[in-house]
Amino acid sequence: MPLPDRDIAWPPTDPVVQTALADWDAWYSSEPDRLNDRYLNRGVRELPENRPSQYRGGLVGTVARWFWGQPTEPGQKQEKLHVPLAGDIARTSSSLLFSEPPALIGISDATKTRLEKLQEQLHPTLLEGGEVCAALGGAYLRLVWDEEISDRPWLTAVPADQAVPDFAHGRLRAVTFWRVVEVDGHTVWRHLERHERGRILHGLYVGTPGMLGQRVPLQDHPATEGFVSYITSEDWIDTGAPKHLTASYAPNVRPARAWRNIPSATYWGQSDFQGIEPLMDSLDETWSSWMRDIINGKGRIVVPNSMLDSLGPGQGAAWNEERRIYTGLNMLQRPGDPNPLEVVQFAIRVKEHFDTCRALVTEAARQAGYSASTFGEHGDGGQAVTATEIKARERRSLITRARKALYWKPAIADALAAQLAVESGPLFGVDGLDAEPPRVEFQDSISEGLGELATTAELLNRAEAASRETLVRMVHPDWKDEQVSAEVDKIMTETSRLVADPFETGAEGEGVPNAGIPSDGRGPGD
Repeated sequence: MPLPDRDIAWPPTDPVVQTALADWDAWYSSEPDRLNDRYLNRGVRELPENRPSQYRGGLVGTVARWFWGQPTEPGQKQEKLHVPLAGDIARTSSSLLFSEPPALIGISDATKTRLEKLQEQLHPTLLEGGEVCAALGGAYLRLVWDEEISDRPWLTAVPADQAVPDFAHGRLRAVTFWRVVEVDGHTVWRHLERHERGRILHGLYVGTPGMLGQRVPLQDHPATEGFVSYITSEDWIDTGAPKHLTASYAPNVRPARAWRNIPSATYWGQSDFQGIEPLMDSLDETWSSWMRDIINGKGRIVVPNSMLDSLGPGQGAAWNEERRIYTGLNMLQRPGDPNPLEVVQFAIRVKEHFDTCRALVTEAARQAGYSASTFGEHGDGGQAVTATEIKARERRSLITRARKALYWKPAIADALAAQLAVESGPLFGVDGLDAEPPRVEFQDSISEGLGELATTAELLNRAEAASRETLVRMVHPDWKDEQVSAEVDKIMTETSRLVADPFETGAEGEGVPNAGIPSDGRGPGD
């Protein structure tokens, strides 16, 4: 499918999907103004004093009854507060997956060396991609290059709301990335970049906020004129890797329950926020109510008019709370008169609000697939805990991590395979790189302490269930083969377990090969 050649609605995604992506983006932004605008304007672009949508049924009426869907009364201060739980969930998901960079394993020596360099460069990209993937239900790894920046291509992360995918049997066949390069009043300039196997198509369009508009030459805008030098006579960029797609897709989790029956979104991923928006909305309402209690709980003093100092005709009166003595016959209190000073102090319902907030966070985390302790809901009081205890406590989160890793492994491998193929092609001409995708192995995000490792190694050694090399690798998982071999030799020598070969050292141990051994192979005394 080529780039669009006519004016169409953009993005060409199902309205249900667009609405969900916009909602999740507002929650992920952690900006109260965006949330307020998103839910106040749902289905109604104007905000009359009495909103009919608040009395409707269906989605519009439901959203209007949410905390963020309720308008602030005229003349009142905006007191809605936001707890950025959505951003915390997305960041936690990314940290669970990519707190340690995945191991990239190639076949040839040239590929291994190249992958070692790519591992450090790819790590921040994966952290970024993992976060937007959890928030929006999916993320793409896109291969780009620019000779003015680097002599090699590199991978970037693209969120799901900036791409229009083309799936075939659950696999990504092509994808069109898009971005707004300029907004001039009601005119919107968009750059479309379509990735297909072996080629990348670029197009520049001038339209309106909801319509793509007409296609114009790339030279018409500074943001796209740099692609002209790469374009061939057939109006695309030849990547030099005809079997590879220079983009890969990692869904957050599948299936996306809300979109299962939408043909264009069947293979899209499901966001961690899907289904917990009401819980996050209730958390903000509870938190705002708690803060309102604190404001109302400030002590107020009610005084009679006789204790106020006149500021002059038409200027009103004032109360000086620092004044020590007040005079005046009308201030003398008589028996039976009420106290002229009255202190108003409202209660602050701390425990009720705290318990409600904690319950909402726990339930939201559980619905998103995480343990409550991952978000600090069940602290250990500063006590040291072992890795085994952490894994038991974080079991639900670790299961979710393992599930997401199943989707990220092929996405990373395909993206790196495309990068190696492009580098070894005519554009860059690097020799010795593998044609096969590298193996991707995720690291353990919870590592055991040295004491636990030493105890495990001792038990295995006592049971004679592991070799010395295996034990060294267990205690030092980050060491290379040369370091492991050298450490094993040192241990064997220091413990006097390294037995010299008598056929190599001689009978007297003088280091002379075959010393004291007759040429017929018989030992002394034979």
